[in-house]
Amino acid sequence: MADKTLTCKDCGAEFVFTEGEQQFYAEKGFTNEPQRCPDCRKARKEQRRNNNYNN
Repeated sequence: MADKTLTCKDCGAEFVFTEGEQQFYAEKGFTNEPQRCPDCRKARKEQRRNNNYNN
């Protein structure tokens, strides 16, 4: 495996999907590559967490 450069579907920024991350995804059984950069993933996680507190 080699590092892959992907494009975030939210902000359009390019980010690297490292070989180590690819191995982690494979070990967890994930078949899809990440669609969001780490910053957008973090923001989305925070947003979901805040929505859960408000309900």
